[in-house]
Amino acid sequence: MAKWWRSAGINPRLAALSRATSEPFSSPSFRAALYHTIQAIPRECSGSRISNRDRAQGRIPAVVFSQQLLEKNSVHGSSSRKHLLTTERKQIHSILKSVELPFFCSTRLQLQIRAGSGSSVLLESGSILPIKIHRDEETGKILNMVFVWADEGSELKVDVPIVFKGEEACPGLLKVLWKTGGQLNRIRTSLRYLCPAEHIPSKIEVDVSKLDIGERIFIRDVDVHPSLKLLSKNEVMPICKIVATNTESAEPS
Repeated sequence: MAKWWRSAGINPRLAALSRATSEPFSSPSFRAALYHTIQAIPRECSGSRISNRDRAQGRIPAVVFSQQLLEKNSVHGSSSRKHLLTTERKQIHSILKSVELPFFCSTRLQLQIRAGSGSSVLLESGSILPIKIHRDEETGKILNMVFVWADEGSELKVDVPIVFKGEEACPGLLKVLWKTGGQLNRIRTSLRYLCPAEHIPSKIEVDVSKLDIGERIFIRDVDVHPSLKLLSKNEVMPICKIVATNTESAEPS
């Protein structure tokens, strides 16, 4: 059975209205992601029976709140902007195809909370960051989603995926052709930063095109936007290394 987050009640104001009616931040994919607007509607109750009903109707249960609720000793209140929602499954799948995993949880999106499905009444809107996708372990079907508000001027803790490039030109890897080369050991797959919402990178590219056998790249070598603060005290930890294989040199024919 899959694990899930603890649910909470919907914001009373939204419920009443409902009843009445990131790659580097400047990359093309990051800019395009800003045009993805998730349409959601409030849900007043939680529980497996209600969630199953929503899924049967083609919707995905979700929750959005301020990141301060994830902090220790945080005070829960109206400032948390915590809302229970549902989103349309087809729209989420479309966005996932465009953004691609694992970059979805480091890509800033837009959220519009409307009074009901197809309603023109806008209850609240803003920028959000996905932080968790809960899937069925057997089918892979999305069961629930978690978002945090990511409005401009706020700071968020983000695990930014690492993408390695330049492997086709890496000296240490090319030597494999002569059976004297090595392989790329990916020690880290992501780095955690405190990011201004407007500068969240969807990914970090690490160039390995100049590495030879035994050489490595460290966290301190990564070039990111100056506003990002690394949340790791060990900047000398390696991200990757070219390690030698056990293959012996080929004998001349």
